[in-house]
Amino acid sequence: MKYLQSMRKYIIIMTLLSTLFGVKAQQTDAIKILSASEFREAIAKKNVQLVDVRTAREFKGGAIKGALNIDYFQQENFNAEFNKLDKEQPVYLYCHSGNRSKKAAAKLDALGFKKIYDLKGGYMKWPYKK
Repeated sequence: MKYLQSMRKYIIIMTLLSTLFGVKAQQTDAIKILSASEFREAIAKKNVQLVDVRTAREFKGGAIKGALNIDYFQQENFNAEFNKLDKEQPVYLYCHSGNRSKKAAAKLDALGFKKIYDLKGGYMKWPYKK
């Protein structure tokens, strides 16, 4: 019960911060924002680099099937884990609301990833939860 209350508070705070600071999805040549249906279709392929950049606690609370969890807030580990991935192959990112994955996408662009796809609205807008 306490976990759910903590998660609710966290979600409310993150949503409020996103609203206050006007986080807007940004696309570049390397970064594309996909709707949930486009994202779902894209990750249905085999050997997709699908990464959830939320915390381990959030990830354990529900995630997209097949996703690798690389916590954006653990920057040292974040860089090390992403450097293990293939920069020439597309990488599909999501977080809770789209804020962290937007930042992660920009970081991956700087690291030399060629094709980065970000889930619009994050996991909270993912309608395919079981």
